[in-house]
Amino acid sequence: MSTTTGQVIRCKAAVAWEAGKPLVIEEVEVAPPQKMEVRIKILFTSLCHTDVYFWEAKGQNPVFPRILGHEAGGVVESVGEGVTDLEPGDHVLPVFTGECKECAHCKSEESNMCDLLRINTDRGVMLHDQKSRFSINGTPIFHFVGTSTFSEYTVVHLGCLAKINPHAPLDKVCVLSCGISTGTNLIVLLDFFDQNKLCFLGLGATLNVAKPNKGSSVAVFGLGAVGLAAAEGARISGASRIIGVDLNTNRFEFAKKFGVTEFVNPKDYKKPVQEVIAEMTNGGVDRSVECTGHVDAMISAFECVHDGWGVAVLVGVPHKDAVFKTGPMNLLNERTLKGTFFGNYKPRSDIPSVVEKYMNKELELEKFITHEVPFSEINKAFDLMLKGEGLRCIIRMDA
Repeated sequence: MSTTTGQVIRCKAAVAWEAGKPLVIEEVEVAPPQKMEVRIKILFTSLCHTDVYFWEAKGQNPVFPRILGHEAGGVVESVGEGVTDLEPGDHVLPVFTGECKECAHCKSEESNMCDLLRINTDRGVMLHDQKSRFSINGTPIFHFVGTSTFSEYTVVHLGCLAKINPHAPLDKVCVLSCGISTGTNLIVLLDFFDQNKLCFLGLGATLNVAKPNKGSSVAVFGLGAVGLAAAEGARISGASRIIGVDLNTNRFEFAKKFGVTEFVNPKDYKKPVQEVIAEMTNGGVDRSVECTGHVDAMISAFECVHDGWGVAVLVGVPHKDAVFKTGPMNLLNERTLKGTFFGNYKPRSDIPSVVEKYMNKELELEKFITHEVPFSEINKAFDLMLKGEGLRCIIRMDA
């Protein structure tokens, strides 16, 4: 048994004290896990644009002081009452959404939207007692989406932890706890149609929802990390044409590594991009995946799929007041429009198998990881993202 079991742990955490200000490395107290909770030691974490979005607090309720972070890998330090699925030493990936395995959604084969543990960005406390497990000199520090991985130790509900192969390198598979499993997080360099919204999806959006057939054509809107993960999913599925759509021409060459075969920049045409794609593909693509969250891109992604069998999957999250408009005949002509959440993966049940895909060399993660910084320089990761440099920045907690 760990010598820290049942005790408060003092460790370093990067605290966001107020919106838009650099994170501050502080010594925090991390309380022991309570009923159905697990305390884990974070070894590697990475920065997702969702963290930046809520750090900027420009479009949602500001919750500060807060410990951000939700894409990480770690080791179980201790478990709370009622936890039987995990034990100290297990390797885990914390996930921003959960799987209680008891609600109607968890029991359904068609849904992953757990009633109990569905993401709640406003909640800064644990479900068990509505209190935070973090504090500084008695002052509570709020949690973020139930994970708060920008801390050397954190407390997470059991249902938000995926137990994984202990031989999997955590500095690589940590990105599967959000981004690439669903498509790879949204990342600020998705400036295609000004995307800066909460987002989580792509690989799963393609493999689990769009489900392209071998030899099919796929259009991916937005070539940031989410879109590239969607393209990777299309490549794995055997799509013969993968059309990348983005306003940033500089992304095109890099996107070839993820299977993109053709590129379209909407700025190069005087007609709607959906018409351009329909002309390129003799009536439309078989599947499309929209990864920007801009409603105009969503409409284009839907209208560019072929009538009769085309399927469009929406991944990016739009502004809450956005309105999707299309002619009803587009639906009556047997085009299908779908949405997805976390790539339709159930965190505890499915993420371990995604890790195994990497271990079996069926999934490449290294090409998503472009930077690495020590925990003490976490603000550099924010700078890189805000400048649109790179895809994934790994943060080493022991450095």
